[in-house]
Amino acid sequence: MSPAAPAHAVHYAAASGAFSLTWLLIALPLAGAAILLLGGKRTDKWGHLLGTLAAVASFVVGLVLFFSLHSKAGDQRAVSQHLFSWIPVNGFQVDVGLLVDQLSVVFVLLITGVGSLIHIYSIGYMAHDPARRKFFAYMNLFLASMLLLVLGNNFLALYGGWELVGLSSFLLIKFWEYKPAAATAANKAFYMNRVGDVGLALAIMFLFATLGSTNYDTVFTAAAGHVLSYGTITAIALLLLLGACGKSGQFPLQAWLPDAMEGPTPISALIHAATMVTAGVYLIARSAPIFNDTQAARTVVLIIGAVTIMIGCIIGCAYDDIKKVLAYSTVSQIGYMFLAVGLGPAGYALGIMHLLAHGFFKAGLFLGSGSVIHAMDDEQDMRKYGGLWKYMKVTWVTFGLGYLAIIGFPPFSGFFTKDKIIETAFDKGGTSGYVLGIVALLGAGITAFYMTRLFLMTFHGKARWEHEGENAKHPHESPFTMTGPMMLLAVGSVFAGGLFVLGSSMQNWLAPVVGEHGEADHTLNPVVLTLLTLVVMLGGVAGGLLRYQLRPVDAVAKPDAQVSPLTVAARHDLYANTFNEAAFMIPGNFLVRFLVWFDKIIIDGAVGGTAAGIGGLSGRLRRTQTGYVRTYALSMLGGAILVIGALLLVRAG
Repeated sequence: MSPAAPAHAVHYAAASGAFSLTWLLIALPLAGAAILLLGGKRTDKWGHLLGTLAAVASFVVGLVLFFSLHSKAGDQRAVSQHLFSWIPVNGFQVDVGLLVDQLSVVFVLLITGVGSLIHIYSIGYMAHDPARRKFFAYMNLFLASMLLLVLGNNFLALYGGWELVGLSSFLLIKFWEYKPAAATAANKAFYMNRVGDVGLALAIMFLFATLGSTNYDTVFTAAAGHVLSYGTITAIALLLLLGACGKSGQFPLQAWLPDAMEGPTPISALIHAATMVTAGVYLIARSAPIFNDTQAARTVVLIIGAVTIMIGCIIGCAYDDIKKVLAYSTVSQIGYMFLAVGLGPAGYALGIMHLLAHGFFKAGLFLGSGSVIHAMDDEQDMRKYGGLWKYMKVTWVTFGLGYLAIIGFPPFSGFFTKDKIIETAFDKGGTSGYVLGIVALLGAGITAFYMTRLFLMTFHGKARWEHEGENAKHPHESPFTMTGPMMLLAVGSVFAGGLFVLGSSMQNWLAPVVGEHGEADHTLNPVVLTLLTLVVMLGGVAGGLLRYQLRPVDAVAKPDAQVSPLTVAARHDLYANTFNEAAFMIPGNFLVRFLVWFDKIIIDGAVGGTAAGIGGLSGRLRRTQTGYVRTYALSMLGGAILVIGALLLVRAG
């Protein structure tokens, strides 16, 4: 790979004209959330409409900013709007502002665009939920938090959005808190994200301690100028990576992500497609000048991405819950994005391209799964589906387009973005390049297999649900408020990838932020590699057809004793939860119990014993205070005798 121009710091122009509206991006959904939460039951009848309107209005503002930014030339496409000075004290000055540049604006469009479609979908999906108003309030809060995260012009503002995203995702995952599994999943997501958040917080502290600032322009100029030592910049990058792994559900902090499926399906689409899980990829891409300065940190990013690809693919083959299969496909696809950004300047834009394409097809797949679950009376077990294409034609078509996009079938979006990542991984050269390329290639084949399995078990084959009696299912197509957003996302699943890749449009657009991608020295002929990728992908599809179309599907999963050890391990999340329990939870519980015992017996015992001793001694001394003169006279006589005796002994000595 020939060297590419490094990402460099840019000098931001002050906001004017359309860019003075930037604050509205966050203010609109935040105001929607405030009105719905504070308005109470008075907003029940129209709260869902207000929440949706706030999201759509924010998207419109995003479009205005995108076209305004597009009209600017070259490196001047970066505008910062100052909001206020926070903590204005000596030695610590934080100027909070919003940054609109090539990277942030594409995230704004993704978050508000896909977010608006999910809001519209939720009008139908949550129509009969008594807490629908609160649901839309939390959704608006989530959008505002994500927008603050990607628009903040310094790491401290990013951290504020980062924590608010964690809070709002916790509220959304546990929305149906009467379900114990939902409450447990929310707590798990909250705790595991805190691990990553500590890494991000420490990275920000390091930056301020060494540079005296958390502003992007100061930090990135220092990084590009090699002001920091290699050890310091590597430590900062690794701490940033820890934060990214927590928020994006990457190894070793991936276990919370599939459990988050306990929330309503629109939340699954919002968290797993376009927003929360992409925050880690955004953080690494935004911090490109830092990662460019440390090969060690980029190598760790590559390893994490490659490992996570395989974890998501393997586990995705074993689950029968339609949403959990899609959740593990998200884990795997985010792994591809980490692999891309770990490749440095050659891959930053590719990771963002796949992130954007993934936002379309994964949101469509999750909304499609919600349509199926809605039609099947909340049943999520794919073994109890089958033959649904006859009853849900729109869902079948839109879900099918998303399926073709995620497996990388040409000319759908995943084909363009994933193929470029595989090609760039091989182009890294050397043994590591071949290993990374083979992992990415193998992941494409396994993805094709388990997604074919999901598609066939859901929509094709023999119907495996109850047709008669009390438990009979009556599948039907969802209302237009649900199918409309699915159709729009299906259009993106078809065309988005090609538009991004055509003429290197997305790579050129992002170059001022993440650096020029450079010219590749191809390890393998691109045409040959593309054909190889297609062969591997079609092999996965063929495997799925042979197993789940030409052979009958059991309505009940086989017990662990009748399946392979790998399947058993995959069903148990490759024992990630078991490891976390053994390595952290059980020792943590013992530590807490010991600290409680130590506090109660030793600390409280010492304090209580001292108090009891003093109390007992004072009680005995009180007995000498009788109030009789003769007693006091006797005490004085005794004291005088003791003093005289002591003096005589001294003189005798």
